[in-house]
Amino acid sequence: MLTKTDISGAQKAAILLLALGEESGTQLFSMMQEAEIREVSAAMATIGMIPAETVESVCNEFSKSFASSDTLIGSYESTERLLRKALPPDRANLIMEEIRGPAGRTMWDKLGNVPETVLANYLRNEYPQTVAVILSRLQPAQAARVLALLPEDFAVDVMMRMLHMENVQRDVIDSLETTLRSEFIASLARTSQRDSHELLAEIFNNFDRRIEGQFMNALEKRNFEDAERVKALMFTFEDIQRLSPEVIMRVMRDINREKLPLALKGASEELRNLFLSSMTARAGKILQDEITSLGPVRIKDVDAAQAEIVSTIKELANQGEIDINPGTDSNELLP
Repeated sequence: MLTKTDISGAQKAAILLLALGEESGTQLFSMMQEAEIREVSAAMATIGMIPAETVESVCNEFSKSFASSDTLIGSYESTERLLRKALPPDRANLIMEEIRGPAGRTMWDKLGNVPETVLANYLRNEYPQTVAVILSRLQPAQAARVLALLPEDFAVDVMMRMLHMENVQRDVIDSLETTLRSEFIASLARTSQRDSHELLAEIFNNFDRRIEGQFMNALEKRNFEDAERVKALMFTFEDIQRLSPEVIMRVMRDINREKLPLALKGASEELRNLFLSSMTARAGKILQDEITSLGPVRIKDVDAAQAEIVSTIKELANQGEIDINPGTDSNELLP
């Protein structure tokens, strides 16, 4: 139950509108900006039971001369009735859809819950530029899975457009808003400052090795310079060889040690030795025995184990725990 000591500004506005009743509340809604309507509606729909003393306190704060002797109940139904009286049906539907969705969920989060096969089947009928805009806003892992399901020529065309994408025009954003039934124009209009080559490199990091090689070869044929820039930004399991023994020892503390034998099963001898050199002789012998005892393994299982370890390494780098780009001039001294 909400008390007068822990209410936000949006909740106070919601309480006041509920206290005024549907007719007066509708008039106030119609004079608000859409962003204000969304904020107050979200508060109203989830506010629940409001004690009389809280209602009175809020009304006094708004310098009103009335107090309620009864409690008020904010619900989805009461919110929807007010919205439908104050707004056109399509706007009311969009706001209620946003409120009823999981807390804080954006359109792109919703797309993240769509099965890749469904999304790929939908996108294969769209223009490549439209697909490029959509995929650039998804999580790289999901974008990789979707691209892998698209026809190769189409997928490469999409990737090239992602690399050379300019700021998206407003009419394109409006079209996407309608097509994808977006709830919030501002979330679509936000322009990404992220380097496009870096974005595509992260997507490539999430491909399995067969798809990665297939698309990289195709990308090289389209634009060798772009492909080289993407490859330079990728961090693969074999790139761990660039890391110092000290960094490897730090990584060993965080990675899933159960996945290490499987990951090293498909690694080069040099990379295996790098990990072994960071262990005691006894631990190294145990790791070698575990690798040998695995026998034949599926490539996709090795890829998954390596991807998990790479993900851990990149997370450590993002947290500033390690440097995965050694030897870049960071040790040079200024005179």
